[in-house]
Amino acid sequence: MIGIGIDAVDIDRFRRSLNRQASIADRLFTPNELAYARKAKDPTERLAVRFAAKEAVMKALGVGLGAFGFHDVEVRRHDSGRPELHLSGAAHDLAVAAGVTVWHLSMTHTATQAQAIVAAE
Repeated sequence: MIGIGIDAVDIDRFRRSLNRQASIADRLFTPNELAYARKAKDPTERLAVRFAAKEAVMKALGVGLGAFGFHDVEVRRHDSGRPELHLSGAAHDLAVAAGVTVWHLSMTHTATQAQAIVAAE
């Protein structure tokens, strides 16, 4: 095990941030993530849990904000429906340097909180 990252996001606070600064969603999420989230009645829940996953990846790698761009980590859906991580750019390079070969991701959200747990193996 190389690292474990856990992050939680308050959905109401995240919603206020998105409403206050509309361009933030484009800076934090890939076009695929935005398209997936917008299929839901409340896209904020899906975006918040993806943001939590991106932050959890940073924690699993032992780095902080600025180590890589938010677009360098994308949460995708496997054909089975299971969420999975796709890393590119600086995030990918950090993972390779740390020896990460396998990622595990668990995400959940309610109407009020989003949580993600990431394990780097």
